[in-house]
Amino acid sequence: MQKRFPLNKIVGYLFVIASALIMLVPFLTTVFNSLKTYKQYMQFPPEWLPNPAQWSNYTTVWEQANFSSYTINSLIVAILSVIGALLSSSMIAFAFARLRFPFRDTLFMIVLGTMMIPGIVTIVPQFIIFKNLGLLDTLAPLWILEWLGQPFAIFLMRQAFLNIPKDYEEAAKLDGCNPFQIYWRVFLPMCKPSLATLAVFTFMGKWNEILAPVIYLISDENFTLPIGILSLSGQYKTEDQLLVAGALISLIPILIVFLFAEKYFVEGSKTSGLK
Repeated sequence: MQKRFPLNKIVGYLFVIASALIMLVPFLTTVFNSLKTYKQYMQFPPEWLPNPAQWSNYTTVWEQANFSSYTINSLIVAILSVIGALLSSSMIAFAFARLRFPFRDTLFMIVLGTMMIPGIVTIVPQFIIFKNLGLLDTLAPLWILEWLGQPFAIFLMRQAFLNIPKDYEEAAKLDGCNPFQIYWRVFLPMCKPSLATLAVFTFMGKWNEILAPVIYLISDENFTLPIGILSLSGQYKTEDQLLVAGALISLIPILIVFLFAEKYFVEGSKTSGLK
């Protein structure tokens, strides 16, 4: 007897497909707008499909703007931030998860409490510190704080370390490992999903960050990609379709990073409770 496909599953699949199509509409609209001429872009009522497609918009915005320099600066900031976040936050999290020292839990609650402080509150003191250090109009203020540990990253990695059975730690101690060796050789390789999740979040946050670069950067050669795209509005006031093309170009590195880390990212989201 042929097995019938349940009606509730059919309805579920149709709902998921319809939701996916609805979510794709804004993205496809952006892609099509980036391929229009300015006249087509401003046309009312708007036409969805460009005719003909202006693929040259991408080469134009890349050649006429300082996109290569903006991209390199953004990559420097994002990569250094990811390395700093992975190292510093994982070491701090290991201490909170596995080491015994006075006021450990109290200190961890204080760290979590700092997540409640709005980032806008700390901008002025951070600006004064970086100014006194002579780091204004450099890329250092954009990534150096990640090397000091971030509350969310510490929380994420601590949860990952707590999920590892104590037997691994005891076995490493019997083999003569000190706490740093246990962290580096045993625990860190077992937390690849959480590390990938933290890397993706950090990369995306730094790649799309606008407020801090606007505050600390002045020179065009030091601009990161988001500010570079904003500066295009001054160069191409009558060519908004080029702004859209520039914004889409800036998405490519994020997509590449996510595709490479997708497997670990999904696994890490499950184990850490992030949905």
